Amino acid sequence: MKKISAKFSAFAAVAAASVLVLHATPVLAASVSPTSYTMPNGDGQAHGGSYNYWDRSYTGSGSTTTDGAALSGGLGKLTDGFISSSPWYLVSNAAGTGEYVGWYAGYTLNPVITFNFAGAPVIDTVTIQLDNTYAGGVYSPAAILIDGLSLVFTPPAIGSVGSVSFTGLGLLGNSHTIEFDQAFGGWTFVSEISFDGHSSAPEPASLALLGLGLTGLACARRRRS
Repeated sequence: MKKISAKFSAFAAVAAASVLVLHATPVLAASVSPTSYTMPNGDGQAHGGSYNYWDRSYTGSGSTTTDGAALSGGLGKLTDGFISSSPWYLVSNAAGTGEYVGWYAGYTLNPVITFNFAGAPVIDTVTIQLDNTYAGGVYSPAAILIDGLSLVFTPPAIGSVGSVSFTGLGLLGNSHTIEFDQAFGGWTFVSEISFDGHSSAPEPASLALLGLGLTGLACARRRRS
């Protein structure tokens, strides 16, 4: 009986340790890809642009060759993994296939983009690549709102392009909005928006480990009673 009790005690100790390890294991952040985004199409020559700054590669519904057209259910330039390092005037064209999506405050004021995700990941970081060259009235937004909340950020240096990152967000749910406040007027140009975070639920292997640990503890308690 002492040997059996010792075995159960050892098993219980291992089970308890497995539960502790599960809870102590850090969650590693990774890239989180949206399944789609909804937004007004970029603007262009119809509203005074030198070129057309449409989301021409967008895969969902809506006209990708019409300024401000409602786009929904697809993906396009903003999530294609390509981050422009060049100013808008070097990489744009009349066909609207350039590297930026651009919105003119005089027509599409304060554009809002709604990103949708599979499941319910926790979004920790949002990174946005912007043009702030001041050339042709292209400026960084006056404010950037994520899920309706205006967040403090440092724009790229005047005369340059660069990224703006918001960290430690902890956003929950499968849908999030990004709004560009164009209080400065002019144009807003964005080439890429990316997300980093982690799953809101344990991995299957972690769940199996947790189940093993709880079963072991239950057996140990029954044996002692």
